Formats: sequence, C-alpha cells, structure tokens
Amino acid sequence: MIENAIRAARLDVDFYNAVEQDETLTGQAALLVAIVSVLSAFGLWWGPGDIGFFGALIWAVIGGLVGWVVWSAIAMWVGTQFFGGTTNLGEMLRVIGFAQAPRALAFIPFFGWIASIWTLIAVVIAIREGHDFTTGKAIGTAIVGWLIALLVSAILPVI
Repeated sequence: MIENAIRAARLDVDFYNAVEQDETLTGQAALLVAIVSVLSAFGLWWGPGDIGFFGALIWAVIGGLVGWVVWSAIAMWVGTQFFGGTTNLGEMLRVIGFAQAPRALAFIPFFGWIASIWTLIAVVIAIREGHDFTTGKAIGTAIVGWLIALLVSAILPVI
C-alpha cells in the first residue's frame, strides 16, 4: 500500500489508470483515506482552536471517509452528465481515494496548504484518468462538483 500511495503522490498517470480498473484496490483506497485523515487530525489537534486529540481524530476520520464517498459520487455524476466522461462509482472511489496520498503531509503543522494544493492536483489527474477525458474537463468537473458540494453543505443545515 505504501508503494501505491507513493506512486499516487508522484502523480503517476499509469498508476491511476491501473487503479481505475483494479476493483481489489477499493479497500486499500479507503484505508489510505482513513490513514491520511488520522495524520491530518494531528495537524488539526496542534492547530488553532485546539479541539483535542480525540475530537480531531474522530472528526478527521469520519469527515475524511464521508467526504471521500460524497466527492467521488459528485465527481462521477458531474463528469458523466456534463462533460461526457465514462466511469462508475467504484472507479472514482479508487482514483480519488489514492489521490488523497499527499494529505499525509497535513500532520506537519503549517504544511496543510502544501498538502491541499498537491492533493488538488492529484484529484484533477484522478478525475481525468477515471473519466478518460481531457484535463480541461477534469478541472471543469472539479469546479462544478465543488460548487455543488458547497450548495449542498449550505442547504443541509437549513433543512
């Protein structure tokens, strides 16, 4: 798994294409998301607002896994409906799960922004390879998906 995470973090396009097709790697992608969520909890714990170690750990793992599934579903839907991509939820879960590998840097205080930018680049590559379309369409999918996620997160508390 460590080798796969390194290949994902290196933005290895061949790796993302292989992961897209390998259904046996879905569990490994989920485990990677949980691990980087735990590591990012350390960054939260030491960050502003000190919510405590266990609060940060629980929030990060649950939020990381739920966010991974929701983001994968949104990226699948937006890419197929608006940009002509071809994928399914399993493929998006795997490629976007492994694209979270750079988030491992988030455990280092004040390096979260580097991890965020690196992860964003990895996610665009993951979406592109998962949908088998252009980088422009992958960026479009990411932007439209992000706007939908913002809208849903604004509406849910009202409901």
